[in-house]
Amino acid sequence: MVAGATQRPARPVAGGSNYPRRATSEVEPAAVAPTIIKLGGELLETPARLRGLARALAAIAAREPLVVVHGGGREVAAEMARLGIAKRAVDGLRITDAATLEVVAGVLAGRVNTRLVAALGVAGARAVGLTGADARLAPVRRERRYRSADGQSVDLGYVGRPVGEGPPTLLTDLLAAGYTPVVASLSAAAAGQVLNVNADTLAGDLAARIKARRLLIAGSTAGVLDEAGKTIPALDDAGVDTLIRGGQASAGMVAKLLACRAARAGGAGEVAILDARRPRQGMFEQAVGTKLAGRPMTGGAGNDDIDGSN
Repeated sequence: MVAGATQRPARPVAGGSNYPRRATSEVEPAAVAPTIIKLGGELLETPARLRGLARALAAIAAREPLVVVHGGGREVAAEMARLGIAKRAVDGLRITDAATLEVVAGVLAGRVNTRLVAALGVAGARAVGLTGADARLAPVRRERRYRSADGQSVDLGYVGRPVGEGPPTLLTDLLAAGYTPVVASLSAAAAGQVLNVNADTLAGDLAARIKARRLLIAGSTAGVLDEAGKTIPALDDAGVDTLIRGGQASAGMVAKLLACRAARAGGAGEVAILDARRPRQGMFEQAVGTKLAGRPMTGGAGNDDIDGSN
């Protein structure tokens, strides 16, 4: 599905990268690698915040190729509670039985993805709603046994681990044509079984495979926090290991840290975990958060909220 066709598609680059080119001071413009932004589902629940995020994302998409990956954990949890299905998770990864999978698929691919694509269309982006199963852009293998951060072996149920190699053709084609792919965190195994995929893990995998210029994991915390609750401006691999092994990182943060590390190892450029609770112009450049590659983040919250809300 395509929403809000308001700008002319960029032509594929002949004889080189298939990503759009952005004008620079050089005579010959340089190809621009995509930015991947993962949005926590909690950011997409209220209309005002959704509108603000959509405007900020559309501004990025107007000047560079952009891929958006999203979760929807709180809405999934609310729907499960309504249906009387208990939630279980380890290291931020949802343990997914058959009943849970039905809820996850309906909420993520149906409700959340459609709502986000529609908002981006209104904001001027040429958004296309996808899952990892579309054209096998993010093939996965069922993660039957998972070794948790505390060393336990856990059966995650219908949960997939990304196994794709090389740039996903569907994403590169859409980006070359000027579209903004919006990917819900679901995919399918080789035999066609639909599987739940952690959204952070999916974003990290795509960032590595597509050699993203930036991977920004946007959520509702001010990056990675130390024991005093203050933002850690930068972390290297050793610091990540210390946080995970020492039990200082929350379950949800473990998944984010591992995704960032995978993206770095795969060749992504800037990698950061940032606070996106206050949508505003330039929010993804100025946000408070933690860099895992590139310069430490020093931005502040600012007061130029797009949606005018607190």
